[in-house]
Amino acid sequence: MKRIVLGIEYDGSPYQGWQTQPNGRTVQDVLEIALGKFAKQNIQTVCAGRTDAGVHAVEQIVHFDTELDREMYSWVNGVNTFLPSNIAVRWAKELNLDPNDAHFFHSRFSAFSRTYHYLLYNHPVRSPLWAGRAGWFFRPLQLDLMQVAAQYLIGEHDFTVFRAAACQAKSPIKHMYDVKIRQQGDLIVFSLRANAFLHHMVRNIVGSLIFVGSGRREPEWIRTLIETKDRSLSAPTFMPDGLYLARVEYDPIWELPHELNENLPYGLQFS
Repeated sequence: MKRIVLGIEYDGSPYQGWQTQPNGRTVQDVLEIALGKFAKQNIQTVCAGRTDAGVHAVEQIVHFDTELDREMYSWVNGVNTFLPSNIAVRWAKELNLDPNDAHFFHSRFSAFSRTYHYLLYNHPVRSPLWAGRAGWFFRPLQLDLMQVAAQYLIGEHDFTVFRAAACQAKSPIKHMYDVKIRQQGDLIVFSLRANAFLHHMVRNIVGSLIFVGSGRREPEWIRTLIETKDRSLSAPTFMPDGLYLARVEYDPIWELPHELNENLPYGLQFS
């Protein structure tokens, strides 16, 4: 047996999230069907982070175990043959499968950080070109105020105030390593990097930062929110359209072939 690791990119707009469920079509369902057709056997996958309905991934990390002996390019090109245009395998890597090895790889439990980008179209009139690809807010936003507010998120905190009621995480305590808020024309990009995220955490944070940027709250309100641990006091969960799982970081010992940049979608770049 060997463990195959894949880097997956997908447009989550038409799917009910990553994880298989009784009702609705999911990314995991479609990927496993394609893997089954290519491998001619059932294959079950494990991902680094389960994305919600309508959420995208620039690089989702997936692993599965198999006895098949295939070249890595075959796992890429062969599986992509059976995938729809909104999902693609970007790369594949074979790792030894030995649970007694100190460097035993697991796509979820071996990850030490995850980065999400949220793209927000900030313009008085919605754009059909960004529909499903970016969130939209019609009032002007003050970037500097949101950047100040974001600093209160840095560090280890109890993020209960940004946690969905259906969240199944064992602990609400997470470590936020970095939050960047940058603007390019009418597009504002929120980039959040943490050891892990709670259910709806990024979208709830973005909604609250928009409250600050639109002048409804002062930047210090974010610190107060975290201290209250009361979800009812923060902003409503923002739309999923602009959320992208961008990067999952692992120990370099596995030499995964993912990109070393921020994995910003649509060729966006910031100096």
